[in-house]
Amino acid sequence: MKVDYLVVGQGIGGTILTEHLINAGFKVRVIDDPSFSNSSKVAGGLYNPITGRKMVKTWNCDSLFDYLIPFYRRLEEKLDSDFLYDIPIYRPFYSHEEYNEWMGKSAEPAYNKYIDKIYGQSTFGKHLNDEYGGIMLKDSGYLDTLKMVNSYREYLLKLDLIYEEPFDYANLEVRDGEIRYGEIQSAKIVFAEGRLQSDNSWFNWLPQKPVKGELIWIKSEEQIEYIYNRGVFLIPIKNGLCKVGATYHHENLDETTTEKAQSELITRLGRLIHFDYQIVDQKAGVRPATIDRKPFVGSHPKQKNVIIFNGLGAKGVSLAPYYANQLMSHLEKNSELDAEVNIERFFSLF
Repeated sequence: MKVDYLVVGQGIGGTILTEHLINAGFKVRVIDDPSFSNSSKVAGGLYNPITGRKMVKTWNCDSLFDYLIPFYRRLEEKLDSDFLYDIPIYRPFYSHEEYNEWMGKSAEPAYNKYIDKIYGQSTFGKHLNDEYGGIMLKDSGYLDTLKMVNSYREYLLKLDLIYEEPFDYANLEVRDGEIRYGEIQSAKIVFAEGRLQSDNSWFNWLPQKPVKGELIWIKSEEQIEYIYNRGVFLIPIKNGLCKVGATYHHENLDETTTEKAQSELITRLGRLIHFDYQIVDQKAGVRPATIDRKPFVGSHPKQKNVIIFNGLGAKGVSLAPYYANQLMSHLEKNSELDAEVNIERFFSLF
């Protein structure tokens, strides 16, 4: 069987890259072990233009956000499924000074496009601590990553484009201009394996820094309309159910939930909200983050037809569409990759 691309991994990154390749008319096969739990299945899925403790625009925000929402909408239509939820994010201020600072920023074109409204006094005091007001953001929301990945898997299965099995590195033959894996002959192979990159001798020299993250699901009688986000995010799902996260830990990199993480989330949530709730679920995953918090994108130093698309970390929902498109253009049209994501930045480690 001859194909143009063999994609290893069907998490967020592998799914979105595969969709770009198929849309461009390339013959693709995917290999993914469905029994392996990955962070894409338990991710918060938040896409947020203003992030962090200092409330600044997320890196490369304009390019990412101009591309991601139209991409996911087209994918929903193709799969006849709903998994992108466009919900404003409300971020409380911590002080009057912060309110004044954002009133100034609201006049700047760089920020204005993402601001719906700025409040100078408590507006959602029924639900949360916002005595200094807050900022309502637009072009924000969350992606139901589990539903997207599963819907796309069904699509691939229907077209016989996916092998549901672990990838066997011993079965891989790499030559200039050709990849052989069992019965598959491919021009190129792309590894989008998430944290399994550490087992891949082609790319295990890249400085991955996996992060364990845990989420809790809470149930309340309150009906929440917006995503609340400061110190912790609270995403309304439906019927009083909300997703809350997330923790960030570099030790004990397994998918076992912990009382410590639950206690941490409860403490942080208590600083944000003041309504009663019950914890109904808790999940853990390991994000494929990198040492400099930028993705790994590009070709192997010696074998240009061996490629990586990984390290998307906690912002994979925002990063994956734009950089999947950029990688495809780089491979097929020789266009430049952004220096911040190109793995050439780490060639000295090879």
